[in-house]
Amino acid sequence: MRKVSLGSLVNIRTGKLDANASNPEGKYPFFTCSRETLKIDTYSYDCECVLVAGNGDLNVKYYNGKFDAYQRTYIIESIDKNILNVKYLYYFMQLYVSKLRQMSIGGVIKYIKLNYLTDAKIPLPNIEKQNKIVKVLEKAQELIDKRKAQIEALDQLTKSVFLEMFGDPVANKTWERRPLKDITDVRDGTHDSPKYVPSGYPLVTSKNIKNGKIDLSNVNYISEEDFININKRSKVDIGDIIMPMIGTIGNPIIVDEQPNFAIKNVALIKFNNPCVINIYIKYLLDSHYLDYILNKNKRGGTQKFLSLTDIRNMEIPLPPRDLQAKFSEIVKKVDSQKAILHKSLTELENNFNSLMQRAFKGELFND
Repeated sequence: MRKVSLGSLVNIRTGKLDANASNPEGKYPFFTCSRETLKIDTYSYDCECVLVAGNGDLNVKYYNGKFDAYQRTYIIESIDKNILNVKYLYYFMQLYVSKLRQMSIGGVIKYIKLNYLTDAKIPLPNIEKQNKIVKVLEKAQELIDKRKAQIEALDQLTKSVFLEMFGDPVANKTWERRPLKDITDVRDGTHDSPKYVPSGYPLVTSKNIKNGKIDLSNVNYISEEDFININKRSKVDIGDIIMPMIGTIGNPIIVDEQPNFAIKNVALIKFNNPCVINIYIKYLLDSHYLDYILNKNKRGGTQKFLSLTDIRNMEIPLPPRDLQAKFSEIVKKVDSQKAILHKSLTELENNFNSLMQRAFKGELFND
């Protein structure tokens, strides 16, 4: 399959706005370098395009319609859609973004240059074959999206059951309330910045806690000596809850596998009191009750944070233990179903990635 320089097939522009131009109540999408799509009141573009984050996360999005964009977001349009299908370009860029990450330059925030895009060599079959490839990949993506929706539905089910069994944790005054420090052992990780090493023990910070999981794909490593020293203060064990204290607060995780990491600026909650169960506390901290605590302690603003004192003094509603235990059993049954769906999702994503690899190697529709 012949390869063509992308710059000969597309027009590339960049957005003009600052990231703070967004408005949560806006009518139009506002694309920045974040994976999340924001909103804005006005639009500057109306087209079918691929959007590539020019710095930071370096993610790729597809959009067709009216929108606006941050000044470091690249807007890529096909010059002739009879030669280059925009959706085909989108799937190619999903693969190519890994190479962009390798080529990115800069200090704390990595970025890419325009020529990294224009010089890219894209396999270019005829438009009929491109359309076939797009249909196959869209179908595979649709299956992935459906599986993710099923997982999300189960997440919402457990949150709904929590509210049904325990009521609104802000408004409901039925249960006795006690400070979290009185019923659990609340600590945090190191406040220092140990020297990072090429390999060793992961140092988990707030950025590594995402979507209910510990993500070690972009973690920093520390020496065994620093690992031992940090764990003298804040050793993580199975059954503990860890939770970000800064940034994306409200994503508590129950550690369910033997931990082999240390923590920095992450809350650590250990359970040693029979009156409370970790699953109940996890869902309490994952509810809007945490936003209430943030607002109460005036910890909002651009960079949200909770101090260790805030967390220790958090008033916790204490329903009867047998009710907590009943809820815990429901959650475990739902989680077992989620585990099956997650396994299926991984298989679907692997299949999708394999299809993309084959498509851009010319191994699909060889006729």
